[in-house]
Amino acid sequence: MTNQTTQRRPQQLEDSDVQQARNDTPNAIVAVRNGSVTYDLENRDAMVLDDVSIDLKRGEILGVVGESGSGKSMLANAMMDAVEEPGITTGSVRYYPESDGNPVNVLELSRGELQSVRWEEISMVFQGALSSFNPTMDIRGHFEETLTAHDYDVEAGMKRARQLLSDLHLDPDRILESYAHELSGGMSQRALIALSLILEPTVLLMDEPTAALDLLMQRSILSLLDDIKEKYELSILFITHDLPLVAGLADRLAILYAFEIAEVGPSEEIIGNSHHPYTRALLKAVPTLETPPASMEPIEGTAPNPAHTPAGCHYAPRCPLATDACRTETPPWDDVNPGHRTACFHPEKVPEAIRFDGGENGS
Repeated sequence: MTNQTTQRRPQQLEDSDVQQARNDTPNAIVAVRNGSVTYDLENRDAMVLDDVSIDLKRGEILGVVGESGSGKSMLANAMMDAVEEPGITTGSVRYYPESDGNPVNVLELSRGELQSVRWEEISMVFQGALSSFNPTMDIRGHFEETLTAHDYDVEAGMKRARQLLSDLHLDPDRILESYAHELSGGMSQRALIALSLILEPTVLLMDEPTAALDLLMQRSILSLLDDIKEKYELSILFITHDLPLVAGLADRLAILYAFEIAEVGPSEEIIGNSHHPYTRALLKAVPTLETPPASMEPIEGTAPNPAHTPAGCHYAPRCPLATDACRTETPPWDDVNPGHRTACFHPEKVPEAIRFDGGENGS
């Protein structure tokens, strides 16, 4: 199964050595190549991330968008080699500590080496702050425990904690002495973001960090993320199912469907000039202040079961443009514009066939 998966997409790259990896990813801080995650379910391999190759560029915010169950969280977990057993992660995840430094293959690290990369180099904010905090420990205890576990100076670390909390518009004295359940959803989520940054990582993976918050608090946290990205020189992977939410924040967007990438490019290109049927279907299905309700259309059908993914393009069973080739062959990458790529057999037909009232080329 693994060998077949590795060869499945002709557009994927395979790193042969360190220098070639750097040549292929000149501005990447994390580069995933042929990343797959599989589970053995009753002697049948269930693919929950399918041969994904993508770069997180240094200093950018990359939005990863897709339906629930599309593989977004698995991508983030794979980037930290944090997929729990019996899941099996294959491919390569290269982390570049500095712009001219040698890459570290995260999937080949020992347990001790991996511990120093997690949280110190690559950190993660999980869904739901309340489920991430220990309810029997106050917020100060979480910071001190994290600093101690990684042999950091606790006094200096707590000074940084107070600064982080202040930068996230929180009162450090109140937050540090509180338990998570004593804080509002927005406050606990911001405290969790501060905790994820306490060890001075350069990469922040955010898995639906605003999903449980109201719209105003979502917008507030997104604004704060833009500020802390600049101040702390972060590169951020922001996972969400809400395309309009992240579109104004992210520099680039990667659209996942059924465990593989369908389209990737600059945010304004994806929103205004998408060339993949799934991306445009998402845009038509999402309500906005500018979109008349009558023009919204649900995406017919359901996403495939990970143990029974279709041959060819995974979106073919739901796609109005699908042909026999789509149902049997893997679509190649098509370069729509510089930095904008789509995996589709019919990219030139998509804008006219699937129109929507949004973006300069979408209507």
